[in-house]
Parts: sequence; C-alpha cells; structure tokens
Amino acid sequence: MLTSALGALAFGVAANAQEAADSTSLEEIIVTAERRSVNLQDTPVSVGVVAGDQLRAIQGGGDDIISLSGKVPSFYAETTTGRIFPRFYIRGLGNIDFYLGASQPVSIIQDDVVLEHVVLKSNPVFDVQQVEVLRGPQGSLFGRNTTAGIVKFDTIRPSETFQGRASASYGTYGTTTFDGGIGGPIAGDKLMFRVSALYQHRDDWVDNTFAGTSLDGTVTPRKNAMGGFDEKDARLQILAKPTEQLTVLASAHVRNYEGTSTLFLRNAIKKGSNVVTAPRDSVAYDEAHDNPQAYDTKGASLNVAYDFGGMTLTSISAYETTSGYSRGDTDGGAGANFPVGGVANGFGQSMGQVRDLDQLTQEIRLASNGEDRLKWQVGALYFDSRDTTDFYQRGYFLNTGVAARNPNNWVRLNNLNTSWALFGQVSYKVTDALTITAGARDTYDAKKTRLAKTSLTAAGADTYAGRRFVRLSDEQPSWDLSALYEVNPDLSVYARVAKGFRGPTIQGRSAVFNSDFTTADSETILSWEAGFKSVLLDNSLRLNASAFTYKVSDIQLNGNDANGNGVLFNADEAKAYGMEADAEWRPIANLTLTAGLSLLHSEINDKRVYAQVCALNSVVVCTVKTPTIAIPGAFGTNYFTQIDGQPLPNAPEYNLSFTARYELPVGADGKLFAATDWNKQGYTNFVLYDTAEFYSKGNFEGGLKLGYEGGNGAYEVALFGRNITNEKNLKGVIENYMAAVYNEPRIVGISLSAKLR
Repeated sequence: MLTSALGALAFGVAANAQEAADSTSLEEIIVTAERRSVNLQDTPVSVGVVAGDQLRAIQGGGDDIISLSGKVPSFYAETTTGRIFPRFYIRGLGNIDFYLGASQPVSIIQDDVVLEHVVLKSNPVFDVQQVEVLRGPQGSLFGRNTTAGIVKFDTIRPSETFQGRASASYGTYGTTTFDGGIGGPIAGDKLMFRVSALYQHRDDWVDNTFAGTSLDGTVTPRKNAMGGFDEKDARLQILAKPTEQLTVLASAHVRNYEGTSTLFLRNAIKKGSNVVTAPRDSVAYDEAHDNPQAYDTKGASLNVAYDFGGMTLTSISAYETTSGYSRGDTDGGAGANFPVGGVANGFGQSMGQVRDLDQLTQEIRLASNGEDRLKWQVGALYFDSRDTTDFYQRGYFLNTGVAARNPNNWVRLNNLNTSWALFGQVSYKVTDALTITAGARDTYDAKKTRLAKTSLTAAGADTYAGRRFVRLSDEQPSWDLSALYEVNPDLSVYARVAKGFRGPTIQGRSAVFNSDFTTADSETILSWEAGFKSVLLDNSLRLNASAFTYKVSDIQLNGNDANGNGVLFNADEAKAYGMEADAEWRPIANLTLTAGLSLLHSEINDKRVYAQVCALNSVVVCTVKTPTIAIPGAFGTNYFTQIDGQPLPNAPEYNLSFTARYELPVGADGKLFAATDWNKQGYTNFVLYDTAEFYSKGNFEGGLKLGYEGGNGAYEVALFGRNITNEKNLKGVIENYMAAVYNEPRIVGISLSAKLR
C-alpha cells in the first residue's frame, strides 16, 4: 500500500532505519478499521493507509488534507471554498454542494471523534500517527452518513518515555511549515502528556489587475493582493493510567486560521474545450475585499476505558465549536458583463458566516478482549450539532451609488441536527482459516432548519413566500456481512456486502434570493466487494486488490439554480463498479517502490431528472452535449438537460499513483536518498451534465525530494518540490461564468526534521 511508499518522502524514520533499509522485508501494518488493532492483511475491509511521516512529507509545501487526494486508490478530494471546506469522495461518492450545511457521504473521524460539519472536517491534521481510508459503507461501526466510507486520522499519543519529533520547511512564496510534538512521563507510567503544534504560512502571491476602485474601497490594480494564509494550531493530550484497568485520555485543541478563499478565474475556460487560458497568479476582482476567510475552532475530548478482564468498556465524550466566515468574488471578477461599463456593481460576491457552531458527541462501547474465536462489541452513540449561519449575497455589500443597492440582502438560519444509534458487531473464527464477521446498526437522524431572518427589499419589506421552518427525520438500519479465508499464511481472500444510510438533508441558503428551501430524502446504498490480500516474494511484495459494485437508491444530488445556488434533489439511483489495487515492493535493499490503481464506472439512472445548465443573461455559455429545454423564469430564460446516464460528478474514471525511494548508505549511520511521487487522474466530470468544457482528463502532478538522513533517522535535511512540473490542472468550475479553479502552484524549498527518542 502507500505505507512505506510515501515514506519515500518522509522526514524521519525509526532508529533501526538503516537495518530496515538493508533488508527487503516489509514491516507489518496495524489498522483499527474494525475498532480493534488488527494486521491490515487480516482485515476484511478495503483499507488504504498513509503513515504520519508520509503525510507530513506531502504537506511540507504548505498543503492541507486535500493533498491526500489520489494518494490512496479510489480516494479523491477537492474544494471550491478554500481551506475551510474540503469535499471528499470515495469510489465516486461525494457531494459537490458548497452550502455550509451540506451533508457528505464521507465521514471524517479524528481520534475516534466524528466531525460532521463541513468546517470541522477541515480541522488540520498534525503530529499524526496514521491515516486510514476505509472504502465502502461503514455504517455498522462508524454510524450514519458513511455511504461512501470514512477517513480516519489518529494522532501520536502520549508515551511512557520522553519522545519528540519536529519537521520544518521553507519554500516558494514564503511558504513556511512547522509540524511538531513532544511529550513523555509526568509521573512514571501513571501520568503522561504530549503537546503538538502546527504552523503554516504563505505570502500573498496573486495580483488583482482590476483597473479601478472596488466596492469595498480597495484601490486596484495591486501586486500580491491575495493567495496567502496563516494556519496556527495546537493540541494538548494528558494520558492517565491510575490503575492497570483504567485508562483516561484527555485532549484539547485550538485552531486559528486566516487566509484566502478559492480564487475563481472568470472566462478562464475556452468554449468548446476544457483548455484553461487564464494565468494562475492574477485575477480581476471588483469586489469581495480580496476573498478573505477566517475561522477559530476549539475542541476537547475525554476517552475513558476500563478493562474488566474479558471485556473493555470505553466512553468517548467530545465537544467541538467553531465560528468564522468566507467571502468571495464568485463570478470570477471582471468580464463581459461584470463590472458593467467598467463600474463595479457587486452582483458577483457572496459570504457564508458561521456565527457559532457547537457539536456534542457521546459514544459508549463494550468490546470483548483477547484472541478467542468469538469477538464482539456493542455500543451506542448520541450526536448533537447546532449552528447559526448567515448568508450574504450581492446587493448587501454595495456601498456607493448603485441603484440596486440593498443592505438587507442576507438571511440567517438556525440549524439543528440530532442523531442516536445502537450498534454491534460479532466476529467468529469458524476454522483456523475462515472468519465470519457481521455487524448491524439502527440509526435515527433528524434535521431542523429555521429561517431566523429573511432577505428584505431595499425598503425593508419582507417578500419571502417560502417555508420558514423545515424538519426532516428518518430511522433506518445499516449492516454488513463479511468472510475472510486464509488460503495460506501469505494469501487471504475476502468478500463483503454492506448496506449504508445517509439521512435527509435541507438546503436553506437559497432563501437569500427569496427562493424556498430545497430538501432531499434519505439515500441508501447496497455495496458488494471481494478481494485478496497477499504478501509475496519472501515478504518483499505486499499486493492487495478488491473489486466492487454498488447501487445507491434515492441518491442525493446537487445542482444549481439561476442564481448559482445549490439545489438539492433525489434521483432514482446511481450505480457503479470498479476495482482498486495497492502494491509495495522492495526488490532490492535500499529501494522501495509503490503503486496504486483505481478504476471506476459510475452512472446516474433517472429519466425524470433534469439539471440546470450553464447560462448567463438567458444565453447558454458552454457547450452542452445533450438536448436542452428552455423554461422562462423571473430573471430570464433558464435551460435544463437530462442527467440520465451521466457519471457521478468528481468521480475519476481512473487514478494511478507511483512512488520510488532509493537510499545510498553513507558511513555507519547515514544515507543519501532520492524520492519521487507521481499521480495521474483519468476523466473526471465536474457537473451533473455532459459538456465540452467542464471536465478534466489526464491531470498529473509529481513531487521530488533529495536529501541526507543521519543518526540512524535522528535528523534529516532535504530539498523538495511539489507539483515540480508546475502543472495548471483544472480542479473545479463556476458554470455560468466559465470560471476555473486551479490546483496549487509549484512549491520548491528546503526541509529539516528531527526525532528524539
């Protein structure tokens, strides 16, 4: 897998690194995909693994968790709302909605705490031990809204010995990164601590070429107006073991982030093709005050476990809170119509602001201990999330001399999401070779949205005619059944069938244009997969592969209305099939090679559903390949087309990754090394319908690292490059404005790291 693979880029290794490098034997990988510590090869689930050192190496150029995209087969990530709103996809399933209350079918778990709100999912991961990507429905053990799978981050915990690690880098655009942690005993093996910190910075590097004064009073053009960020995070963990039976882990973290939201490049896509023409380092924005965004987040958790001998009772209590905003020139700046006659008009900017969000979770789990033939666990989960969110659009920001000025054009929504679940799993070793595992979960999920303030006219009149309160709820079972058969000690085969459930969803942002809420009912998935896990060639090659197929019934989809707002709806179904494979190989001492491959075919099936296509001022601006129908609207003609037979959006048809690392021993405890990693992505449609423009095909990126590691892995110094060929890949679009979203630019620099053990 991509375990030692991206270790090709790692900042440090264990003290026995030299000995390990001289061998061709692979190290065992332990995962917790079944809420127990199990060898990856003995887990009847398709799991991708990235070690902490590997992740830090990837993010040494200032990247956030989006950088995991493509590093694990069947896993994709992107954003059109900056670093505070990542969107994740597994096996093609995800959600392209940019609404702050959007529901995603990929769940994020950090230190056994589920992070549901899209802003919380952006919490940076630092001082990490390991990342696990669990592909396919995980509803039995990890709850609702996991129809696609989960991404599980586990941080380095306090230890009984004094340990520390730190990595730092500096590169292009002043990109600076520090990721470190240190800890050890306070009172022997009874009380321990660990303090961890992350700092990331990038200078502003994108010019604003708009000739004039923007609506917020900013004089342009200006050099280096936007594009930078400052990320500051810290975490404290206290681990207490007052008795041999009782373990208490308390954790608290804080985040302070300020940066630039996604930059949309208007008319960057050439009509008739997906060729992008606009430069990456300049925009022409007449509004939105340089696209700022900022968030402050705090959280704490308490993990208490008591060992009764034959079983362990675990309680996980957690609280998360955040507030902040993201503002953007969403029409992509100056174009044929905006600004009108060279005059800024404010019609293209918007802002989402979470005034306050609170998430409370409580999980209790009782699990058997030991290596008996029968293993079991049962538990319960309570989830409560509530927030107050404001949406501002267009006229609210106008502040001088425009007839359409409307300072009341914003709405406030109060959202509440509560859920509870009862779950259990049983695993039985029928023979020494055959293990059967079954799990089930009953989940209740309820959402409420109340319109606390409507969008008023300039005169202060309330003309909103839609619903002001919506409540949706559902209760459904999830389950899975798997079998793992050990053909021999080096080869196992497995099969798994699973049913997942994602609760109903409410989209309230459209009220900012006096449009009614849109909603989507629950979706369910039935997934089948089979695969093998093998260790070959005297433990020098690890090769795992799986094939899958699934059907999502009443799939929740998101399109756009005439104002560019997301519109929720259900389609009858979506079907997909594909495969994924991971390989890690040490053909000779000091050389590690890895490869990952995923193939996917997905298709939406519903002849009744139409999606609104790219149109501006009643004119279709892109090349729609399927027939369209015209429907008159309040602000002109709208155009729609069928989506039956179309692939799921942001679902790459294939993804191929490759890494290599070669080490040359120097002296008794050092080595020179060269490492590279590459990723290539197949056809990926960004929207629900078929166009000549809104897709990518053949995107690729590469990384390179050259350095010296000394002291048997105690320290390292290296030169690195991310996106070393400076590819300008299309990653997203704003349809009505033919606007493009690009990948990160090339970053080159120097990195240092050290470990203390």
